Amino acid sequence: MEPVTPATLALDFGVSQKRVRDVLRSLYGTLPDDATRWVLDDLQALEVRSRLPTVSDESEWALEIGDRVRRRAIHRRYGGRHQGGITTSTKTRDIFIFTDPARGARYGYDLLEGLRPDGSFAYTGQGPSGNQEFIDGNKALLESADEGRIIRLFNAKSPYATYVGAFTTGDPVCELHMIPGEDKVLRRAIVFNLVPLDANPILLAPNRSKLRMLKPQIGPWNPPDASDMKLVVDGTQLPPGDRVVSRVEFQLQADFGRWLEGRGTPASRLRLPVGGTIIEPDMYVEAEGWVVEAKKSTGREYVRMAIGQVLDYAHNARELATEVSPMILLPGRSEPDLQELSADLGITVAARDGDSFELLHP
Repeated sequence: MEPVTPATLALDFGVSQKRVRDVLRSLYGTLPDDATRWVLDDLQALEVRSRLPTVSDESEWALEIGDRVRRRAIHRRYGGRHQGGITTSTKTRDIFIFTDPARGARYGYDLLEGLRPDGSFAYTGQGPSGNQEFIDGNKALLESADEGRIIRLFNAKSPYATYVGAFTTGDPVCELHMIPGEDKVLRRAIVFNLVPLDANPILLAPNRSKLRMLKPQIGPWNPPDASDMKLVVDGTQLPPGDRVVSRVEFQLQADFGRWLEGRGTPASRLRLPVGGTIIEPDMYVEAEGWVVEAKKSTGREYVRMAIGQVLDYAHNARELATEVSPMILLPGRSEPDLQELSADLGITVAARDGDSFELLHP
């Protein structure tokens, strides 16, 4: 028999778990120190049910991040189809999506679906065979941000679903890729770019315990090649935006790599396991301890982005017992106030200076 928890009671009555826990505390006090969640026996469940409000069609959001419940219970409370990866609630404005890489492998969904190093989640649209179109659930996801609808993502393993959290679409909203369908024939698939609003992305990691055990990995660094660029397919159906990395930035990294080689401090790759995924700075100079984030412009927005990214890399490297120092790589000197900001934060700036590079130390 299924255990009765605040999550299951909240779903049954369409109330928040806070209201359920308030009743539990009034009846039984606080949760025992040796317990991580409430699990009620039949008598306790009956008593709590008697003190909750009458079930109505007006539903509060009942689930909290990390709750694992039967999928049918979600649809019993909020409506929507019991099967399929994307469904819209008939009682709220939420869109529910379910990811199950093992089950989705027969449709090619597993090839591109998953966490990305930038914290976004790639989610493959509906359609087991043939080109996917912007209809039904795919159309709902495409228009979700414009319509103010929240995307609620679940990690599914039938018959259960674990609530990962609330997401919205990023920029770009989606990309088009070729993947095999159920019939093994290549077809065009829509891959949505989802970014968290209030979520725990680590719940999406396929091997969370394994990732926690990983150590930073240092490997050989090779200059980026323009052929590595991921082009977004243009089309009238797709929203504007792209993820194309500029050739200017690629060339900047390649030239800096050669400069480092010439001074006897070659660049390496540094892969850091963080939050259920792997993040990686543009390069790592082991001899100096530099983690490097490159940007194609000295414009304020680019420099601010580089500062945030490199501090994140440095923080996580230190958490994993790797001594590092942050560096940003730019095609020239940034504005004086941004140079001061970088220095205040302990960031070294490598700025292109003709055929060489100037190091601005904090």
